[in-house]
Amino acid sequence: MPLQHDVHEGLHADEGARLGEHPGRRRQPVVKVRDIAWLEFDKPDLARTAAFAVDFGFSPTLQTPRELHLRGALAGSPCVIVRQAPRTAFTGVAFRANDVSDLHVLAEAWGRPVEQLGEALGGCAVTTRDPSGCRVRVVAGVTEWPSLPLQTVRGSFNFEHNTIRTNTPQRPPRAPAVVERLGHVVLQSTRYLASLNWYLHNLGMIVSDFLYYPGQRERGPVMSFMRCDRGPEPADHHTLALTLGPADRYVHSAYQVCDLDALAAGGEYLTDRGYARSWGVGRHIQGSQIFDYWRDPDGFLVEHFTDGDHFDHTVAPGWAPMTASGLNQWGPPATADFLGVKPGRAALREFTAIVSSLRESENEFDVQRLLGLMKVARS
Repeated sequence: MPLQHDVHEGLHADEGARLGEHPGRRRQPVVKVRDIAWLEFDKPDLARTAAFAVDFGFSPTLQTPRELHLRGALAGSPCVIVRQAPRTAFTGVAFRANDVSDLHVLAEAWGRPVEQLGEALGGCAVTTRDPSGCRVRVVAGVTEWPSLPLQTVRGSFNFEHNTIRTNTPQRPPRAPAVVERLGHVVLQSTRYLASLNWYLHNLGMIVSDFLYYPGQRERGPVMSFMRCDRGPEPADHHTLALTLGPADRYVHSAYQVCDLDALAAGGEYLTDRGYARSWGVGRHIQGSQIFDYWRDPDGFLVEHFTDGDHFDHTVAPGWAPMTASGLNQWGPPATADFLGVKPGRAALREFTAIVSSLRESENEFDVQRLLGLMKVARS
């Protein structure tokens, strides 16, 4: 076990884990994935999906009546794959292995074959489902698209004792914020602890931060922000975040842009195009990203982010209470839409899921957890 240090001490966080609490990592995982690769969705209208994607800042690499692949500007594989289907659905997540040998290790552990991904993606994958039923792929050898022109980082800033821009105004264009890459996905699970342990054991992920319901710390965490274990090489604060809830579902995904100007001006562009902001602009606490959340035409929550934290393998998990007011360091309060309590179809589905979940004996979401979640929404 590497020596760990605590970077969480101070404002917004507790001192760290208490004796006997979840360690946030496994000593000998099956493999250690390197990064998230892509997300997969089903949607009925790929033309509408593609139009929003371009406005959001993606670049299509494949667009047919049946399938749409979307990439960021950095070199790599597509970061979103959308297939035409009668109903809208999130269908799975793919992670990138360090090499093909890891796929064979997983194939043996899972009792699943290593399969070719086909000409459009290249490479191969081994596929299974986590304890919540989410389809999980680990891929290797996929086609790497070359990098595209990146958005200009507006690095010339004037300060009182350091004026470096003279006779030159700042004019960030009101244009799509160029997506550079997929950063993370957040999933909700009725079997949170089982899913958490599954990802730590099978994919070698490590927890950067735990959240618990106020007054319920003794029952353990209800949300974890997990990063890939790259040893001494820093990785994103979280590549996957899991949270306990009444239904197994996608919550949101996040895509990196170059800086605050690109994020904010890109948000103005999306507003001009008639899209609905869910929450932003602000800066998170866990992960520190500057964020801006949007709803796509099918209701999926997607995030532009920039300036996120990077941790190496030495950082131990932080522990903090989950509160709506604790989601950001600055910016507007979390909205009802972001929290999922805005009146409408989504809130009705969540209420129906709560009723159903409380009837299931195997779910971790019980009455006490429901009371904790309601407290979070009111905080």
